[in-house]
Amino acid sequence: MEKPEVETQKFIVKFFPEIMIKGSTAKRQMINQLYNNLKKILTRINEEISIKKFFDKIEVVCPIDVVTEVRLSLLQTPGVQILLEALQFTKITTLDQIKVIVNENTRNQIIGKSFVVRVKRSGTHDFKSVDVEKTVGGYMLANNDTKGVSLKNAEAVINIELFDNQLNIITLKHKGLGGFPIGTQGEVLSLMSGGFDSTVASYLTMKRGIKTHFIFFNLGGVAHEIGVKQVALYLWNKFGSSHNITFVSVPFDDVITELFRSTVDSYMGITLKRLMVKASEKIADDMGIDSLLTGESIGQVASQTLRNLALIDQFTNKLILRPLSVMHKTEIMDIANDIGTRRFAETMPEYCGVISKNPNIHGSFKRMEEESRKFDYKVLDKAVENALSLRIHEIENDISQIAEIETVSDLSSGDYTIIDIRQGDEKLEVECETIKIPFFKLKSEFKKLPQDKEYLFYCDKGILSQLNAQYLKDAENFTNIRVYRP
Repeated sequence: MEKPEVETQKFIVKFFPEIMIKGSTAKRQMINQLYNNLKKILTRINEEISIKKFFDKIEVVCPIDVVTEVRLSLLQTPGVQILLEALQFTKITTLDQIKVIVNENTRNQIIGKSFVVRVKRSGTHDFKSVDVEKTVGGYMLANNDTKGVSLKNAEAVINIELFDNQLNIITLKHKGLGGFPIGTQGEVLSLMSGGFDSTVASYLTMKRGIKTHFIFFNLGGVAHEIGVKQVALYLWNKFGSSHNITFVSVPFDDVITELFRSTVDSYMGITLKRLMVKASEKIADDMGIDSLLTGESIGQVASQTLRNLALIDQFTNKLILRPLSVMHKTEIMDIANDIGTRRFAETMPEYCGVISKNPNIHGSFKRMEEESRKFDYKVLDKAVENALSLRIHEIENDISQIAEIETVSDLSSGDYTIIDIRQGDEKLEVECETIKIPFFKLKSEFKKLPQDKEYLFYCDKGILSQLNAQYLKDAENFTNIRVYRP
């Protein structure tokens, strides 16, 4: 008899319930899409990862050294509802083998507790599932100090699956992201400012299976563009990397100048939103996209009353998705905290100078048409013509190219103090003075430091350093900051 052996770490992916209640054609298409998405994501981690598709699950088997990375990727992939971790054994032929293996690997879970063994079996065997449950349960009861077997209210449940000669012992259960696989629900162009609302709205459409592209309107400021590109890259890396998407940057400074020239103060906020939507419509047409996405929430600001949202919608033929429309700000901020975008939003520089002193919260359709006719739309057309598009994976290099802050790699070239702006407890080992200020505290803490010194900001890839250094330079006029990239 061949000795059973642990092959590797196995993950069992259970689908989002809404996938399973679809008709056979739609369900098959969604499962195929999720399988293809996972294959793209996991192959980047390790080409030895095995992915198998079944009618009710997907199994992923990976080398032990990439378990953590694989687990995280699976939990952040839309379409995954439940993720089970299992120890996988092969060459299993007898009940005696099963009882010994299960006891060796799960006995710590039942010490001092009542327990029950649950078995899911398929394939050809000389025994039934209930035989496995009785044999394994009896063996564990006889060989461990427990409170006994409890079929209904057990404190510990030992879950095992047997497929032909393969044994899986379920060790952990995680709640996944849920939602539909990206690529099953079409595409949307998200108006991205980098703040709480637009990032959460984009996350929600990605989670719902929509391929989400980004469009950013630059109202003046390199730091803001770097920040928005950075959070867009973060969202894509975390939740949507199975599909390549586009980031569009539209220069809007001349549009703002024309807006001040042509539009009465109380209608500036609404008009700006209408112009952004109209520009997005033109670009979405070129991209073959039918819908737009915003982070607007009813009543949050003057331009987001029901009447003013209707005035904005009137200016486009595109469907506008507003997943946050009935959410409270605290709910939005909680989601931002959960998905990791809160820190970005809190430090995002603001360059929007179009804030009406007396905004109209219940605009008139007739007056809106009058104000609209005053605007020279050649300026808007020019901004759209000058829009720059790049694929999301190109953003990192693009940020480095557009940043104005000088980069230092040789510490012997000056007397520097390095500020490590990373969030974690990592320590930077260098032969010069180093202090730790997480990036989200820089705005308040940097001004307290002696300003007769030269400071170098440091983070893992240099992007956060560029963003925060640029912001302090633009907004606070600090000139003693550079970026350290060894």
